[in-house]
Amino acid sequence: YGVGAQKKISNFSEKTLDTVRNKDLGQVGDLLDDVVGEIKSMDEDEGGIFGFFKKQKSKMETLKLKYQSTEKNIDEISKALDKHQITLLKDISMLDQMYELNEDYYKELSMYIEAGNRKLKRVYENELPELEEKALKSSLPMDAQKVNDLKSKLNRFEKKLHDLDLTRTVSMQMAPQIRMVQS
Repeated sequence: YGVGAQKKISNFSEKTLDTVRNKDLGQVGDLLDDVVGEIKSMDEDEGGIFGFFKKQKSKMETLKLKYQSTEKNIDEISKALDKHQITLLKDISMLDQMYELNEDYYKELSMYIEAGNRKLKRVYENELPELEEKALKSSLPMDAQKVNDLKSKLNRFEKKLHDLDLTRTVSMQMAPQIRMVQS
């Protein structure tokens, strides 16, 4: 009872973890570090930028090359950031879909739990008292066994409903986590 919904939540949780694992800037961060290093090395030259203009022509060529190198790295960073932005937009869209799926799974689990609780109530209020009364009147061991069997089934079903409720709680907790990762 409800195994399909539980399996969906389990698979969904694993997919969510796999999706959000190891999301960082990676290459972009390395490129930014390189640019910062180059800019710092330009500032470390004697006399700063104005010292270059006052010195000989070869110093100006060196400065020009440093600026060109820095410009190239900034262009690479810009391209990498554009690619990263596209990846992030895809991730946001996928997380929106995951949020909606999680909401559907939550509703499905709630339906199973509600239906199960209603069935339990009917059996406890109607079927079990009838079987107990029949067993008392007949005093037959088979009727008494039917009562015990039904109580055992009810007990197992209550445990199953409890498991479904725990799974629903996981689904409920995933919703804000998905939104947090998305942010």
